[in-house]
Amino acid sequence: MLVHYKCPSCGSDMAFDSETGHLSCDSCGREEHVDTYDDIYIERSFEEDEAKEYQCENCGAVVLTDKDTTATSCSFCGAGVVLADRLSGDLAPVKVIPFTISKEEAMEAFRKWCKNGRLTPKGFMTADRVKGITGMYVPFWMYDLDNDVEVKATATKVNTYTRGEYRYTETHYYRVERDIDVSYLKVPVDASEKLDDTLMDKLEPYHYEELKAFKTPYLAGYLAEKYNYTDKELFGRVKDKIKTFIDSYISSTITGYSSVDYHQKNIRTTQRNSYYVLLPVWMVYYDFDKQEHTFAMNGQTGKIVGKPPLSYQKAAIWFASIAGGSFVVLKTIALLLGGDLI
Repeated sequence: MLVHYKCPSCGSDMAFDSETGHLSCDSCGREEHVDTYDDIYIERSFEEDEAKEYQCENCGAVVLTDKDTTATSCSFCGAGVVLADRLSGDLAPVKVIPFTISKEEAMEAFRKWCKNGRLTPKGFMTADRVKGITGMYVPFWMYDLDNDVEVKATATKVNTYTRGEYRYTETHYYRVERDIDVSYLKVPVDASEKLDDTLMDKLEPYHYEELKAFKTPYLAGYLAEKYNYTDKELFGRVKDKIKTFIDSYISSTITGYSSVDYHQKNIRTTQRNSYYVLLPVWMVYYDFDKQEHTFAMNGQTGKIVGKPPLSYQKAAIWFASIAGGSFVVLKTIALLLGGDLI
């Protein structure tokens, strides 16, 4: 079943306005607060197909969606619609961070970002090849995690001194043990199989203090998808995600030594809570040199990530000015091609 958010004054379609935080009517300018606008909740079971048809209540056209879509727009009249039967029960998000950056602001920021590309081809910087920009609520699982960490290591302190004509080196060995309890709150993991996990990770951090209780009007005018993976299925990934932070914290507790050799590092992670949330992302699809490049922008903070094309000529000139030989230039270019330019 489709849910349209209609203006009570003129009956036109309303959409969530990132600048005011309200539902806004483009026709008459009326605004409605998301907390006071009447929500429509549909509580019924349905079969999941690869695709599903809905009828647009605005123009009567058939809206065809895939099985993961929870908010979209009618291809014929452009009306924003929310698929309420895909946002109930276990599929209902607990929290949402609304968009605070408008489509126009996102495009302007992207143009500036392109022009700042030191090693991008000249034609790329014009930012006039944008195929499309889409505001999307991406499904995430957010975890509260407790970690019990046991560490055993051997550390050394090395002292070198000179006495007479001789130089001496003294090495003292220490047994180091740590028993650490460390917790992490609101660790996000992308739950969509369609989106690149690395790209979504690089959009962090969001300002999580601005999480709001989920209400369907926030989705009006944007695309949204439901999760493809449960919190249990993504638990291994969130453990891997925090491992770097735990290692860094362990290292911060063992200082003042010349070297540290770890014999044992046991990390037992338990899940205290998990929350299904929707986070705002602007997706930009850009054509250049017969290839499509995908960029993403954090819809709350404006952070842009992606991998622009690289100009070999610019790269060679720039690196030649700071490197002494062609081998160093070529090796550095190869490293850049294998990494992200953001």
